[in-house]
Parts: sequence; C-alpha cells; structure tokens
Amino acid sequence: MSIILGEPDVGGLGAAEDALRRWQYNGAPMQLHPGDLGWYWRFGAAATARAVRTWSRDGEILAVGLLDGPGLIRLTTASDARRDEELGRRMAADIVDPARGVLPEGEANVEAPQDALLQELLRENGWGTDEPWTPLRRDLAEPVEDPGLRVEAVGPERAGEWAAVLRASFKGSTFGEERWLAMASGSPFADARSLTAYDDRGEAVAVATVWSAGPGRPGLIEPMGVHQDHRGRGYGKAITIAAVSALRELGSSSALVCTPSANPGAVPAYESGGFQALPEVRDRRRDA
Repeated sequence: MSIILGEPDVGGLGAAEDALRRWQYNGAPMQLHPGDLGWYWRFGAAATARAVRTWSRDGEILAVGLLDGPGLIRLTTASDARRDEELGRRMAADIVDPARGVLPEGEANVEAPQDALLQELLRENGWGTDEPWTPLRRDLAEPVEDPGLRVEAVGPERAGEWAAVLRASFKGSTFGEERWLAMASGSPFADARSLTAYDDRGEAVAVATVWSAGPGRPGLIEPMGVHQDHRGRGYGKAITIAAVSALRELGSSSALVCTPSANPGAVPAYESGGFQALPEVRDRRRDA
C-alpha cells in the first residue's frame, strides 16, 4: 500500500505517542519526543490532535509530526524508515504543497532528523536552513549530585505557583494555572514530573518539567525557566540537576535538551549541569 497522511482525532493520539516512545534510543539524532506532545497538551487534547500529523503504510505509523506554531512542523520517523524513499517523497510532497494541510503558504520551517532523506528532498525543492540550535545530552548511568536547593514535585495544588514562575521566566509568556492543569491531564504526563525549586526564604525561583519515554530511553526537559528576579544565583544549574535526577528516578537512560545556539547563556548553563553539547542542528526553511 502507499503512504497515507493522517490527522488523528483525540482517540488516535495514543498511537502517535506510542510510536514516538518506540523511536527514542541512546545515540538517536535530536528528534521529536513524546514529551513534546505532552508539553503541547497545555492547549488541550483537541488542540493537540489538530496539531498532529502521521504518515503510515499498511496501518503502521512511520512518521509523526507536530505543528508546533505558525508555519513550523517538528517531526521524526521510525529509525529504519529515515531513508525510505517512498516515505520521504510523500512527506516532502505533503509539506511543500499547502493544499495538503500540513504547512500554510509563505514562510515555513521543518525540524527533522539531520540524516533523514526528507532533508535532502526539501533542499532540492529550494528550502534553505535556519538559525542553528544546540542539542545537549547528559548520561544518567551514574547517580546525580545534589542540586543544593529544596526542589519539590508539583501537583494541582501548586500549579498556580509553578505557572507564575514560568510566566516570569519568559518575556511575553501568558502561561497560567489552567495550562498546567491541561498539560497534566494528557496521557504523556503519566511519565512526567513538574518541579519547583525554592530559595532559602522558601520563595519559588525556578521550575521545570521532565518527560520520560520509558525505562532505558532518553528523557526530555521541557520547559525549564528561572524567575527573572532571581537570575545569576545558580538556580538554573540547580533546577537542571534536579530535573536530570527526576529523569533518572523515572528510569531514563539520558537527559536531552535543545536550545538556540544564539542564546549566549543557555549552553554554558546546561553544561554546568553536566550536559555535553552535541553538533548543531538547523531547521529547513522556506522563505516567503
């Protein structure tokens, strides 16, 4: 059978999530993670379903994409399908043509594994590359050091506090308690944990959420933020260490993050938390 582009309903999100879990392994290129679906769930289950695209053959999902903002699709494939010509050409055709319902006309970005055939096919269609991102990884085989701060896991009763710190960590953020509650209602959150770090006065100063893909698989930190009024005091390093410790407790084999290379403090901050920078990656970009 030929490749079929799918738009799952809410009931079909579980199959996409399960596929993403299976495709995570140590040494994999930076790719879409089930935690990315979990973080998007802050907009609700229906919105998450509307943002997901799948490509299948004979009923088997071979690729999953997430429309993670205007003109941006983040996607990955099964590892043994990354160079599949039929899949790659169908995905390229669906992405390039706005009538297919994947990306709109005009400026657009595609985040895909750097070794995927899709990268070459988009280049042949005139797509260039965008600004670089730096993936970072920390192995979790060994015990994790103490973060040096009180860090607690967050439940619904502290969702408002967690949301307030995240909102104060990113300029223009409107993240509220209802977003956290929506995120926590999603199936990916069953293997996730939200954390809040407190200073010596008991004030919440930094937050993070970690997402496991299952025992023995890489986990993801998304998001992580330090309150703008409490920066420069080591709280970013502390919440990062607490996050990797939580992933190790969840059975993750390693911890992953990805940050814009242009952010001058981000890479050193993660490296201070034991992460090692991997080769830069770039989205494929179509100009207007």
